[in-house]
Amino acid sequence: MLKSRTMRNRLLGAAVLCLLFLPAPKRAHAVSKEIVELQTQVQQLMDLVQRLQSTMDSRFGVMQHLAEQTADSANQVTATVNAIQQKLNAQSDALSGKVDAVSGQVQSLNDSVDELKSRVAKLDKSLQDMQQQLQAMQAQQTQAAQPAAGAPGAGDQPAQNVASNGPGVPTPNAPSTQQAPPLQETLQSGERDFDAGHFEVAAGEFQDVVHYYPLDDAAGTAQFYLGEIAYQKQDYAHAIDAYNAVLEGFSGNVKAPAAQLHKGLALLAEDKKDAGIHELRLLIQRHPQTPEAARARSKLNGMGVRINVTK
Repeated sequence: MLKSRTMRNRLLGAAVLCLLFLPAPKRAHAVSKEIVELQTQVQQLMDLVQRLQSTMDSRFGVMQHLAEQTADSANQVTATVNAIQQKLNAQSDALSGKVDAVSGQVQSLNDSVDELKSRVAKLDKSLQDMQQQLQAMQAQQTQAAQPAAGAPGAGDQPAQNVASNGPGVPTPNAPSTQQAPPLQETLQSGERDFDAGHFEVAAGEFQDVVHYYPLDDAAGTAQFYLGEIAYQKQDYAHAIDAYNAVLEGFSGNVKAPAAQLHKGLALLAEDKKDAGIHELRLLIQRHPQTPEAARARSKLNGMGVRINVTK
């Protein structure tokens, strides 16, 4: 609009200048033919300028209208894109929340399964111990009820008085089972001997804890230290067995993360790379915030292995 007005003003100015610089007529009543023609041309030129101005104004109005429509369309597209982006963000947040919830449920399920396995293992161990004790009691009763073969007057004497010092037959004053040592004192003594490097003595103390208190959580700690002793001796097979006893029977024990870490390292030491990597990944999945998980990540990174843990 501003350009068209400027052009029109320039054309009008040119026409005025032409009229000003025309030579003055010698006589007022005598107008030459050339001046009339020039005035006619100037008038035509002004008419053309006006028509051009009208055309330009009309076209400029159309262009302005198209520009406004384009701007409105662009605003609508922007609003639509923003709405779609918000919906995508909301769906992404909802999906992320669902994935986290499912991951937590899967982790809880894994923990429940491990706890169930632990309880089943403890129950099976308890049943086995009760069966062994029952068999031992039955054997003792059978031996006590039978008189010694060839002993004179055996039928007239009680079984416990006949050959009381014979093999396999307990004397009246002899205890049938050895007294169990105190639990905490034995475990702490074993830990002190282990820290001091007295592995043989410590192994005996830890074995006493496992033997006399198989269902106590301290037995899981003792199993871990038995695995550590075997690991120090590079007896990786027995070390892995001990670590498995902790993971399967005492999954909630405080030593369980360390047992799984050292099990993975023992498998790697035996050149069982895939199994060792699996144990380290499983440790990171089950106990992600522990120092043992950090060591597992460092070990896998050092081996150039992608952690790739799925929750």
